[in-house]
Amino acid sequence: MFTNYNELKSFVEKENIKIIDFKVITLPGRWNHLAIPVERLNEKLFSDGIGFDGSSYGYSTIEDSDMCFIPDMRTAFIDPYCKVPTLSMIANIYTIGNNEGRFNGDPRYIAEKAEVCLRDLGIADEFVIGPEFEFYIFDHISFETKAQHQEVSIDSQQAPWNSNTKENNFGYKVPFQKGYHMGLPYDINNDLRSEMVLKLQEMGIAVKYHHHEVGAAGQLEIEVELGEMTKMADATMMAKYVIKNEAVAHGKTATFMPKPLYGEAGSGMHVHMLLRKNGDNIFYGDKYSKLSQEALYFIGGILKHSKALLAFTNPSTNSYKRLVPGFEAPVSICFATGNRSSVIRIPGYVKEASKRRFEFRPSDATANPYLAYSALLMAGIDGIMNKIDPTEEGYGPYDVNVFDLPEEERNKIEALPKSLDEALEELKNDYKFLTRNGVFDEHFINNWIKYKFDKELMKLIPVPNPKEFELYYDL
Repeated sequence: MFTNYNELKSFVEKENIKIIDFKVITLPGRWNHLAIPVERLNEKLFSDGIGFDGSSYGYSTIEDSDMCFIPDMRTAFIDPYCKVPTLSMIANIYTIGNNEGRFNGDPRYIAEKAEVCLRDLGIADEFVIGPEFEFYIFDHISFETKAQHQEVSIDSQQAPWNSNTKENNFGYKVPFQKGYHMGLPYDINNDLRSEMVLKLQEMGIAVKYHHHEVGAAGQLEIEVELGEMTKMADATMMAKYVIKNEAVAHGKTATFMPKPLYGEAGSGMHVHMLLRKNGDNIFYGDKYSKLSQEALYFIGGILKHSKALLAFTNPSTNSYKRLVPGFEAPVSICFATGNRSSVIRIPGYVKEASKRRFEFRPSDATANPYLAYSALLMAGIDGIMNKIDPTEEGYGPYDVNVFDLPEEERNKIEALPKSLDEALEELKNDYKFLTRNGVFDEHFINNWIKYKFDKELMKLIPVPNPKEFELYYDL
């Protein structure tokens, strides 16, 4: 938004801004924030920064946790969810002391390094991506985990289970698994979605379209236009911020959990991608499905490293309740045109040379977008540098539903990890492609694995599941 401090200062005075807010990404991918009165705004803030406790963000140990963040004024926006006039901006993380400078483990810095790596290798100038945001809007959510009581209660006014509600029931309930592009009056969140889209566009995030998704109990999708990777990671954080806060403003709640409802459709975050060099799309060519050889090598790299990639693209235990064989969420490590059962899908509807691309379908929005997008880029770079041909590696193309193949053929196709701990083990054994040109470092990868195991897996493994009582109580 601003290129220098004078522009920023002038805007703040003109718009009568009262609070300056700074948003900093945590290791798992949440925005934390800190705010100052406008009187504290000064130019030194953009060189000296503000100190904070890095251990609380997941980046360091308590005894070595002093860090600082420096705001990036280019990312500034007026926060529409603050009653007091507030200008917010994303900040970068820095180390202090002997090794003062950009923190190698800052996810935003990792994304920047990945883009520099792409350019330094002479492969392309830009990694261009476009995520699809799938999420649920609920009217109620409550949960509790105690020794004697585990409960989750969810409600959605439009869900088929409310067909017999006695009050304020007008009969328009979305049939189970029939919500795709459902129209009014079934699509009760249409206006809410439109408000989300208008807010995003006001913030400079171009939206392609929005619609109801398959899930009957309020599953929705907003898809944005393609953009450069780091800017799109910023936009991903912004989209989640807007969607969640706009839902609350309308008396509802939004979740990006991949599988919040048993038996209902899961929510992914498919990532479309292409490379540009000198303004041209280098993924367009005369090979399979109008792709170039570079595009096929890029696909080969992603598929070869896909098991390890899931530690970043699907980093929650809930992710693997969506990635189940036999459903639309892909688990088969292969590629194809227009085939939603494959890990890599080339959209058949994209005819324009400048937009010819493919999408990675397993990922979901529990990912830290800076890490997930960077990991995908590094896997693709590895594919190009090592000329990993996906067909020679046995990844297809499979232009059929892989679940319709004879069992003998289907068994030849490798499957993605079935759990987060399995994905983390794959990352332990396959991470070197991430460390090219110092983009990810081993310390960061080890910290990520340890954080996920200690802070998430070990909190879930000991907790009984209600289904276990049904299966085992009487044994």
